[in-house]
Amino acid sequence: MRKQSLLRGTIILAIAGILAKFMGVFFRWPLIMLIGDEGIGYYQMSYPLYTFFIAVASGIPIAISKLVAEKNAVGDKIGSLQVLRTALFLMFVLGGGFTAFLLIFSKNLIVFFKWDYKAYYSLLGIAFAPLIISIMSCFRGFFQGMQNMYPTAVSQILEQVGRVCIGIGLAYLLLPNGIHVSAGGAAFGAAAGGILASFYLIIRFMRVRREFSHGKIKRNKEILSMLLYIAVPISLGAAASSIMGLIDSFLVPQKLLQAGFKYAEATALYGQLTGKALVLVSVPLTLSMALCTSLVPVIAEAHLLGRAHEVVKKMDMALRISVVIAIPSFLGLYFMAGQILGLIFPGHSDGYKILQLLSVSIPFIVLSQCCTSVLQGIGKYIQPVINLGLGCIVKVIISYVLVAKPEINIYGAAIGSIAGYATAAFLNFNLLKKVLNIKINYYDILIKPAAASIIMIILVVFIYMSVYNYTVSNSISTVIAVAAGAVIYIFLILIFGVFKYSYIKKRLFK
Repeated sequence: MRKQSLLRGTIILAIAGILAKFMGVFFRWPLIMLIGDEGIGYYQMSYPLYTFFIAVASGIPIAISKLVAEKNAVGDKIGSLQVLRTALFLMFVLGGGFTAFLLIFSKNLIVFFKWDYKAYYSLLGIAFAPLIISIMSCFRGFFQGMQNMYPTAVSQILEQVGRVCIGIGLAYLLLPNGIHVSAGGAAFGAAAGGILASFYLIIRFMRVRREFSHGKIKRNKEILSMLLYIAVPISLGAAASSIMGLIDSFLVPQKLLQAGFKYAEATALYGQLTGKALVLVSVPLTLSMALCTSLVPVIAEAHLLGRAHEVVKKMDMALRISVVIAIPSFLGLYFMAGQILGLIFPGHSDGYKILQLLSVSIPFIVLSQCCTSVLQGIGKYIQPVINLGLGCIVKVIISYVLVAKPEINIYGAAIGSIAGYATAAFLNFNLLKKVLNIKINYYDILIKPAAASIIMIILVVFIYMSVYNYTVSNSISTVIAVAAGAVIYIFLILIFGVFKYSYIKKRLFK
């Protein structure tokens, strides 16, 4: 199976991730047209439980990726298959248990979290996803450990196709029964997408299985212990982040009621935060996650083989890519928030100020993710979890205090997110410098991309205004301005020497 370089693997996953995210964003468009901000609020209230499971289980595919990379580095093909087999058993138990829990205790959860009873249908719809996603994530982790990102990339697109087509189809068919039932149909799309992606990954695995041993794969209890040793801290860290969203799902609406908003108003504001702002902020984070997914097996292999210089070199490249992603994404969403929301949700663009504020968190999230992945690759699992946990505490305290203030309301949740991720990012960054004992070249890694981003956003705003004055169309003007900004930014990155063209050519087309 052919390996890919860090840059090439990142770009493959980034392209697929962006396509999948845009399908997810445009999934929100017909959904909002059908059920509005209130319906999105019902949909989003159940979603944090699903993302909580994804977070709890997220350590397993990363652990698979790391262990498979290490087994492959020393030519242990049997060991790679043992890792996958053990992980499949573990995830089947975990995912099946969570699905059963959601189906059995849905009504109890509604009461416990003090949600509107109408969120019950969304909770039922999302309940089937954990079992399916568990199987899918194991095969993704295996291919990522082999440093082949194509299967994961294709499966991401297929997953989103299933989510959008079936989710929107069910939402439309169930709409006569009420927006709350329609939201439940949309929630089932997550399971449908997982089924489609899982079929592809299993077929792909069966094709490459012949490259490995054809004999019977024996169970290895040591692999189960290693999977858990790696996965548990990673899952705890991801769960801590997911808990932020889970806490928001019952804290924010309750605090908005305390601030004097009516229930429908509070639900609509929560829908604007989670169904619009967070969704758009997550689009550039797809690029960051693509980097992190490619980074762990690459760092793990270099670290296992004792190539300290290569570890530092890959870390430097990862930081460059992170900053190149983070700064223009923040500036673009901040200065074009209203225009982008108007493009994606015509007639339903409320909440652009929330998006502006939340976009400030992007650089901190990206930096935290990058540092965490490098630390995981070299075997440091616990401290990043502690750092993110501290960030969670900061977020909860700030949200609890500020959301209840009428003059701040929903913006308090965004401010809390910024402060929480900033705390985790700075702690992780300082830990990385200490562990690797390195000095950071801030001029190449930070100053050059920042300068390119500032020039880019100035030109983007100018292009938007010029095109809008000519066409009087926000949609046309936004598409042209954003597309032009992407091209301009790529040229500026090359001109400023953040990445050398020779390096890109070698890594992408070797």
